[in-house]
Amino acid sequence: MLFKDIIGQQGVKERLIRSIREGRISHAQLFLGPAGSGSLALALAYAQYISCKNKEEHDSCGHCSSCIKYNKLIHPDLHFVYPVALSKAVRVSTDVAADWREAFLGNPYITLFNWFEHLDAENKQAVIGVDESAEILRKLSLTTYESEFKIMIIWQADKMNLQAANKLLKILEEPPDKTLFLLVCESEDQLLRTILSRTQLIKIPKIQDAELIKALTERNGLSPQEAESTAHLADGSYAEALMLINENENAAQNLLSFQKLMRASLKFDPKTVMSWIDEMSAMGRERQKNFIKYGLHIMRESLMLNYADQSLVKLGGIEEEFVTKFSPFIHANNAERFIDELNKAYQHMERNANPKILFMDLAIKFNELLNLPKPI
Repeated sequence: MLFKDIIGQQGVKERLIRSIREGRISHAQLFLGPAGSGSLALALAYAQYISCKNKEEHDSCGHCSSCIKYNKLIHPDLHFVYPVALSKAVRVSTDVAADWREAFLGNPYITLFNWFEHLDAENKQAVIGVDESAEILRKLSLTTYESEFKIMIIWQADKMNLQAANKLLKILEEPPDKTLFLLVCESEDQLLRTILSRTQLIKIPKIQDAELIKALTERNGLSPQEAESTAHLADGSYAEALMLINENENAAQNLLSFQKLMRASLKFDPKTVMSWIDEMSAMGRERQKNFIKYGLHIMRESLMLNYADQSLVKLGGIEEEFVTKFSPFIHANNAERFIDELNKAYQHMERNANPKILFMDLAIKFNELLNLPKPI
């Protein structure tokens, strides 16, 4: 992965390159950024630049033996850890290493949803288990093969369970010589404070709209108008933009599911609500989380339509028609609580909540909120 292949993030790239040039490479770093911002791609480009045998001023050469192996994710001194769906056959990351290479090389902006969809494990919980910690310690006890550094990239580090995280504390504080830990994570809230205190924080912001629009037109062949609309909806996430481009059917399904929920909740028809809950419960967990995020998107567009410059609302087709009719139900007396309930539902879903109970709770609360009177 070359820095030039990463969308935007010029300030972060310059900071990372400067740290290598000045010999200030911290042994444990946390790349913290929202999904689709390129945090994993940046960690890999950084690792590749460290190992490159013919470094250029602003990037890896891309042609030396080290870069060639990095481009295939087969460098012997590069190690990956990522969440898996634990089973008898799968205990650690290396058990699905071939799947990981295929998934990442196909999409360096991979999300947890993409990864578990690739594994066909959407209904299972994503976890980095305690066996992984033992495997990390084993790998890092080996000497380097070709590079100056052994580099361990831990993607979705917040998915480490408590036992796994505690086992890594000592090696994070006192790693073997010439060993680098690059942790990649979307939310620091789920990481142990003791791990946070042992890492140097590298904050990755959302991709700026102008840079995202440029990438969508050049890489994905969108017209300027389509790219602008997609970038607006993606909210700084190239992964979300790809999903919007490639999964129109999924977006249409989210809209249909949201319409059903709102209509059933308004008058609270138990039979319709239960039918909707059964449909949602049959979906994979990542799709359920994706639906909740879509609900937050609809709430935002409704608020913008009601209280902001309507030129900022970029909707089209049946989605625009629905939001125009739905937005009067979202107002100052209930908007904040709607958003709060959806955010809490997303957090609970991440913690393996029972989807039937969670969606029933949402439907009941939405019944109350939809029927609150508008402020006078």
